[in-house]
Amino acid sequence: MASGWLTGLPGSPEVKAFVTQDIPLYHNLVMKHIPGADPELVLLNHYYEELDRIPLSDMTRSEINQLLGSLGFYKKAQAEDEVPEEFRFSPAKENPWKDTPEASPSPAPETAPPSQEEGQETPHSDL
Repeated sequence: MASGWLTGLPGSPEVKAFVTQDIPLYHNLVMKHIPGADPELVLLNHYYEELDRIPLSDMTRSEINQLLGSLGFYKKAQAEDEVPEEFRFSPAKENPWKDTPEASPSPAPETAPPSQEEGQETPHSDL
């Protein structure tokens, strides 16, 4: 899992308090207001594909914070604090791109194609 969205509109005072006071402290957690929708946590992978939805309407502020902690979301002490490098991809356990090979140049052909004289057209193989 890479990140989460909290969707819907906060209904209960507990959820409203979480939205206004706690969301700014969480790394990789974004609030997305959807009129008429019940509040829920939408968990996404690194490709922004939905993994799960967890309803939050009946939860207390403390329960929501415990849930996010158990899922591995990093919570800062102050909204302006920097996120330590080891938590940059939290709640994912590691950087999903760290082992991705860098793009390497394509190898040069063994023999170069014969050059065309000026004015001659090159035949198209797809015609």
